[in-house]
Amino acid sequence: MQTRTLGRGGPTVSALGLGAMGMSGEVYGPADRAESTATVHAALEAGITLIDTGDFYATGHNELLLAEALRGRRRDSYLLSVKFGQLRGPRGEFGGQDSRPEAVRNFLAYSLTRLGTDYIDIYRPARLDPTVPIEETVGAIKEMVDAGYVRYVGLSEVDAETVRRAHAVHPIADVQIEYSLLSRAVEAEVLPTLRELGIGLTAYAVLGRGLLSGRWTAGHVAGPTDSRGFSPRFARGNVEHNLALVEALRRVAEAKGCTVAQLAIAWVAAQGSDIVPLVGCRTRTQLAEAVPALELSLSTDDLAEIEKAVPPGSARGDRYPAAFMASLGVGN
Repeated sequence: MQTRTLGRGGPTVSALGLGAMGMSGEVYGPADRAESTATVHAALEAGITLIDTGDFYATGHNELLLAEALRGRRRDSYLLSVKFGQLRGPRGEFGGQDSRPEAVRNFLAYSLTRLGTDYIDIYRPARLDPTVPIEETVGAIKEMVDAGYVRYVGLSEVDAETVRRAHAVHPIADVQIEYSLLSRAVEAEVLPTLRELGIGLTAYAVLGRGLLSGRWTAGHVAGPTDSRGFSPRFARGNVEHNLALVEALRRVAEAKGCTVAQLAIAWVAAQGSDIVPLVGCRTRTQLAEAVPALELSLSTDDLAEIEKAVPPGSARGDRYPAAFMASLGVGN
């Protein structure tokens, strides 16, 4: 497994990270606990060291699942990236973000207990809390770094100005943000700012929540709890347009002798050595397809063909429902 360093002073991690959200609840359809655990084990055996979760994923279930899957493993053999602050109700509904300093300490205490660990490697607010200056939130995390409960500070889905303000309080290791062939808004301001400041990028939804998997079809009906049933990019009219882009990408993939998913992952990885793609694999089969993507070498001509198949801004529909778009630092 190749490695990459997050930021100038951040940790060295595997060049591919594992996103664990889909392993809990039914955000992308039903998940199998035993298979999820086996997938975590397979990821570690493949050399993946970066595992990403959130304390609000299935209201704590995901952290408990990871604690079980990681039990008995050397703590220094993997890194835990944890997002915090998203408020949930008993029916799973979202209730905004809480990033007050006292909330930071509270959320961290619960995560440490659920994960069964003494420290979190990278700790980050899931979204920007509009009622709390980012300086206060990062200052509270810095206190936890000084106390030994957190190793590095991260951010998620914030704009360039917020990155600068946060970085002035404490060095930011990485910013986690959606980045794929279908979502490239980060390239305008955020990515150049990260590179100026020496901050890494962990890219999630690199397969566009399955659109770029090569397996989604226009006739597929998402289950009642599957978030894609509410996603504008999967809505009737939009999904057909977006899948036409995928078919154009498939022709490039076939010429390279790889799958659409592998090409999409490789494209993100090829955008810079400071970028680590996160793959939300829920099964060992998905993981076995994703890992070889790092072995793909994309030439200048390959990259041109990929961009011709899926030009910047060509996706139709927002990446989140309207109610969630307002909380994002960048658009599509």
